[in-house]
Amino acid sequence: MLRHVIAPERFFTQVSNEIIRHPRLSATAVRLLIWELSRPDGSKDQPLSKTAEDAGIKKTAYTRAKRELKAEGYFHEWKYQVARGKWRTTQMVSNVVLAPEEARALRDGTRPAAPSAPKPATGQPTTPPDGHYPTNTEGKTDNPPSQPSQPSHVPAPLIERGGLILASLSHKERRLRLNGRDIQQLAALAGEWLLRGATAKDLREALTDGLPDRVHSPAALTRNRLTRKMPEIPAFTAPVTAPQPLRTCAGTCDRVFRPVADETKCRDCRQDDAQAAHAQNRSRSHGQGPRQARWA
Repeated sequence: MLRHVIAPERFFTQVSNEIIRHPRLSATAVRLLIWELSRPDGSKDQPLSKTAEDAGIKKTAYTRAKRELKAEGYFHEWKYQVARGKWRTTQMVSNVVLAPEEARALRDGTRPAAPSAPKPATGQPTTPPDGHYPTNTEGKTDNPPSQPSQPSHVPAPLIERGGLILASLSHKERRLRLNGRDIQQLAALAGEWLLRGATAKDLREALTDGLPDRVHSPAALTRNRLTRKMPEIPAFTAPVTAPQPLRTCAGTCDRVFRPVADETKCRDCRQDDAQAAHAQNRSRSHGQGPRQARWA
């Protein structure tokens, strides 16, 4: 395909290919994000719903797109109460993925700091809440269960490859849709599988086989299976070789892929070439049959 591109001199917005080619963002979500990023700085008080209206996005599609952007970390929203019982909403969009604490730090103009250990309150009087007696909370806790520690001995190339495998799960199994933050937290566990000799196929089958009809928390289920089904450490581990660098496909798709050896085309283009060669050979064989019969 031929392409003719002229870079604009003004009135343009820089958008990364990660947003344009995002595997989990719909076209409506990408359009809404790019439309919001292209707005002038003076229109910061306009809500995202007004931007969707300007972009011609209907209410139902806007709600779905907003949910996708929030799940992937491109959109953050806070609601808090102000004077006289009124509520105020603050929204933020970003052209990069932001964790909740990073977004709050940018909102407040500060850097996220590590939480300090709480000081024990010895001898401090407590006041019961107005209108009712304190609730007995013995044996209860609001702290979530601790997550298993991430392996730190996994080489960075295997962590990167494990993250790519996790990101590809949502293409074939929508019940395991993981956002960018989930993939970042689970990539080291997936890399541990590869370090122990598991293939990408083994990892995908272990995560997708026998899924329940409805998955309430894809990240929790994936973490559980990665930990519970972790293969045993082999007796002799072969040296880990770094993966091939990314390469642009020499075929017609212009896709970026990671070759296994020295191939110059992605898997889809190689399959298309093989099918075309097979069809050509069949047409030649069918064309020679009648001629041989006629001259016989």
